[in-house]
Amino acid sequence: MTIQQVAAAAGVSPSTVSNLLNGRTNRMVPATKERIERAIAELGYRPNRAARQLRTGRTQTVGLIVPSVGNPFWGAFARELEVAALAVGCNVLLCNSERDPDRERRYVEELWEDGVRGIVLCSSLPTLDHLADIVRRGLRLVTFDRPAQAGDPEEVVSVSINNHVGGFLATSHLTELGHERLTFVSGSLAAVNRTGRFRGFCTALEGADLDPAAMPTWTAGGGAPFGDVEAAQVGRQAAHDLFSGTVEPPTGIVAINDMTALGFCRGLRDQGLHVGKDVSVVGFDDIILAELYDPPLTSVRQPISRMASLSLEEALKEDDREPGRSVLLRPELVVRDSTASPTGATAPVVTDEDGVLQ
Repeated sequence: MTIQQVAAAAGVSPSTVSNLLNGRTNRMVPATKERIERAIAELGYRPNRAARQLRTGRTQTVGLIVPSVGNPFWGAFARELEVAALAVGCNVLLCNSERDPDRERRYVEELWEDGVRGIVLCSSLPTLDHLADIVRRGLRLVTFDRPAQAGDPEEVVSVSINNHVGGFLATSHLTELGHERLTFVSGSLAAVNRTGRFRGFCTALEGADLDPAAMPTWTAGGGAPFGDVEAAQVGRQAAHDLFSGTVEPPTGIVAINDMTALGFCRGLRDQGLHVGKDVSVVGFDDIILAELYDPPLTSVRQPISRMASLSLEEALKEDDREPGRSVLLRPELVVRDSTASPTGATAPVVTDEDGVLQ
């Protein structure tokens, strides 16, 4: 079955059918659109993707490069992006980069050679120098959870939450509960989103008349520079280190993400301590495990469904002259039972029906 046969059955030109298949229907009369869709259904027409790629040089596929689906947050984002893609007849190819620039470059080159012209990149590395020349060739690059940085190619689009605000919300929640000894726990702070969260941590401390320099920061060393796969182990090790020494331990923890926070909670239990009573813990991302954990984890929520839709929309734009832009969304703090006052009594918190801090 060919596009010409569909056009003949619908009484339109082949170019009109092509416009519908490629989403260019803003000027199409609704009755014409309905006739074409009916003809496609009755004839059982399916577009020839190989032929389209030969004709246009691109495929109806978007690339998605995440650090590792070992962190459920990235699995959840991949699912949301795929749902949005399938709704518009597009496919998603998933790659795990471990935040390695060479590995990212190799994936991007291979996707480009296969006709993929839109890629959503989630590594949040400080620089995009390793991909700049491919962007200049026409790659539509969307960075997720990485605000635009000085030196980025001007064509790059960023879709992110305000990580500084997220770190501020998490830390302010603990200081408002009365905590004065806090620690920020993370893998490497080299990623852009992580440095933003740490800056928010420091800003909130200063706002509470606490000295950030007096608050210990625990970051993973050794061979795991980012700790994406090992995030839970990173958190568990942090708990052992902070509560096994002679230095007075913190009463509140802000973790770089939920998996690190949950690992930290496990480490506290190893020490015979109770989460939310002896030590308050705040995570980041609000993955499904945060609500299921006992006690449920207080966490900073990212609106990943909306972020996935925005990322896909930008990645599918075919105009090489389309300028880059930066989309910055606000995160929300979801308060649960892993946080309380230092005395163990839960402070009153005003929330809406969904449990989101107001």
